[in-house]
Amino acid sequence: MRILVVSTPVGALGSGRGGGVELTACTLVAGLLERGHAVTVLAADGSVLPASCAAAALWTCNGSSQPSAQHQDRHAPITMPADGLLQAFWRRVLLEAPAAGFDVVLNLAYDWLPFWLTPVAPLPVYHLVSMGSVGDAMDRAIAELAAWDQRRLAFHTGAQAADFDLVEEPVLLGNGFDLSAYGFCAEPEPLLGWAGRVAPEKGLEDAAAAAAQLGLPLAVWGLVEDQAYAAAVEASVPEGILQWRGFLPTAQLQAELGRCRALLNTPKWNEAYGNVVVEALACGVPVVAYRRGGPGELVQPGLTGLLVEPDDVAALAAAAAQVGSIDRRACRQWVEAHASRAVLAERVEAWLVAGLGV
Repeated sequence: MRILVVSTPVGALGSGRGGGVELTACTLVAGLLERGHAVTVLAADGSVLPASCAAAALWTCNGSSQPSAQHQDRHAPITMPADGLLQAFWRRVLLEAPAAGFDVVLNLAYDWLPFWLTPVAPLPVYHLVSMGSVGDAMDRAIAELAAWDQRRLAFHTGAQAADFDLVEEPVLLGNGFDLSAYGFCAEPEPLLGWAGRVAPEKGLEDAAAAAAQLGLPLAVWGLVEDQAYAAAVEASVPEGILQWRGFLPTAQLQAELGRCRALLNTPKWNEAYGNVVVEALACGVPVVAYRRGGPGELVQPGLTGLLVEPDDVAALAAAAAQVGSIDRRACRQWVEAHASRAVLAERVEAWLVAGLGV
C-alpha cells in the first residue's frame, strides 16, 4: 500500500513535544517499510526521521503548534490558531494526497479536525487514537465516527478504548518498539527512574515522594513542559532526590534507564498506553505503576513489575522496595513477545487491509 502517515501538530518529530506519538510514528513507519509498503510522513517543519525511516518520504508544513488536548478544560471548545499546523496538515491531505496516489491516510494525532473530516475526505482516513478521554468535543467526534464506520478507529489498549462510546468491540493494536535500540541491563544501581513529559497530569510528585521515603535518588527523563510545576516538585523533597536528566534520544535514554532498579509510573489520568513502561521493560527494568489506564494492562504483576492503587504513594514506595524479586530477563522477554516493531506493523497492516478490503 501507499500510506500517508500524519504526525502530531503539537511539535516537530524529534523535538519531544509530541510525547509518545513521536515514538509511535517513527516505529510504525519503520515497521511498515519493512513490510514492503511505501510510506510518506506529514509532519511539522524541522522534523527529523531516524535512519530506520530513511526510505520514507517526508512532507512538512509550517505554522503555529496546536494546543495540547490534555491541557484544555474538559468542556472547552475546540480552538485552532489562525496559522495553525493542524489546518495546514489537513489542507495538504485534502488537496494533494488524492493526486499523489495514496491508498490510505493514517492519522496519529489526537485532534478534532481530522476526525470530523473523515466522512467527507476524498480518500480513506484511519485513526490510531493516541489518548483516552480528555474533552467532551473529542469524545463526541470519536463517538460519531464510530457510529459512521468504526473500522476507521483503532486504540492502543482496552482501558483507553473503554473511555469512548463505541458501537462494537474495538480494534486494539498495542504499540511497538525497535528492540535493537534497547540494551538489556542485568545489574542495576541503587537508582529509581521516572520518564515522561514533566507536567501535572503525569504525577511526578508522587514518584518523587516515594523515592524520598526510600532514600533513593530518582532520575527524571523528559521535556519539562511546566517549569513552575517542576520547581514545586523539586521543593517538595529533600535536596538531591531528583536528578534532572532532560529529554534524551533513545540511545542515550536506554543506556541510562537500564541502570535503574525500577521505573515508577504515576499518571494522574488514563494513559492510552505507556511507552516508557515498555522502554523500561526492554532494558530489563521492572515497573511499579498505578493500576490505571494502559500501564495497568501492560505491567504483569509479579512477572514484569508490580501494580498499586492509584495515588497511593505509600504503596508505591513499598512496591518499589520489593522489585528485587522480579527477574529482569523476564521483563525483556515480555516485550519481545508483545511489543516489537514487527508485531505493531503486522497488526496495523491487518487493521488497514480489513478496513479497506484489499
